[in-house]
Amino acid sequence: MSEKILMKGNEVVAEAAVIAGCRYYFGYPITPQNEVPAYMSRRLPEVGGTFLQAESEVAAINMVFGASAGGARVMTSSSSPGISLKQEGISYLSGARLPAVVVNMMRGGPGLGNIAGAQGDYFQGTRGGGNGDYRTVALGPATVQELADLTIKAFDIADKYRVVVMIMGDGFLGQMAEGVSLPSPSGLKFEKPWALTGAKNRQPNIVASLRLNPEDALEKLNLELAETYKEIEKNETMSESYMTDDADYLLVAYGTSSRICRSALRALRKDGVKVGLFRPISLWPFPKEELRKAASKAKKVLAVEMSMGQMVEDVQLSLNGEKDVDFYGRSAGMLPDIDEIIRRVKSYGK
Repeated sequence: MSEKILMKGNEVVAEAAVIAGCRYYFGYPITPQNEVPAYMSRRLPEVGGTFLQAESEVAAINMVFGASAGGARVMTSSSSPGISLKQEGISYLSGARLPAVVVNMMRGGPGLGNIAGAQGDYFQGTRGGGNGDYRTVALGPATVQELADLTIKAFDIADKYRVVVMIMGDGFLGQMAEGVSLPSPSGLKFEKPWALTGAKNRQPNIVASLRLNPEDALEKLNLELAETYKEIEKNETMSESYMTDDADYLLVAYGTSSRICRSALRALRKDGVKVGLFRPISLWPFPKEELRKAASKAKKVLAVEMSMGQMVEDVQLSLNGEKDVDFYGRSAGMLPDIDEIIRRVKSYGK
């Protein structure tokens, strides 16, 4: 780790990608993530990389497909409706077993919505988003430092399992400037014998998502993917528990919402209310076992989101009806209110 410097979230994720060895970036501008391509347009040529502003989001994700097929570390970024346009390509990448990192700085929706930060793409990121039986690993950073650290990790996870990893920030986090220690490269190396690097001295490789034979080809792929996802669930779950050991009430939130919940928690603790916070960092795979442990002593659980209620379904599924789960959310770029969280938690004791 280097000394701390002040950087904006969008710029940090771009610099961290360069540190991780990303040398290809393809994207298309959309607010509130435009600093990512702007930074990459300057930075990648400095390290011998390639930046290309595509003519559309659809073109950008297919360029990602091509670079990944050649064995390169490659990234694209966008925001909500732009990610929707990339979903076909993300499904193709998954069907071809190609690693890639996709950054989504979420904004208010549905549709074009607005340019304020939101968390309404949780279903899209954690359920695949496109067609077919596939998943994307989804990571939910809460600080600019975590944006940097998780970007490094995202590239390693993508290469290790040959999957798409989505970094799910939001417009507030992308525009926020904080002190950050730029991480070092992980040093992990991943062989890519499947890559299209020329077949002069070997048998040709085939990289494609079209498999017309149902049993011998496509179902075989789906079974392989299912086993891969089991390994990811076993090895790549990440979460943070804060003051949960004696908590009568448990807040569950990720990203920017978790920062707001932490402020509410401190105020509640000052008033003698025993509240804890559970923060999923891997949104998929969702940290079910860790949540059950954190909620073991809680009388009630409150899921807080910048959406109309999406992560709350994973909270309910994880707790399997053993705990009463409440929900509080704001949407359209509105932030959850600290005072409302405090009032809601205090009402549980009445």
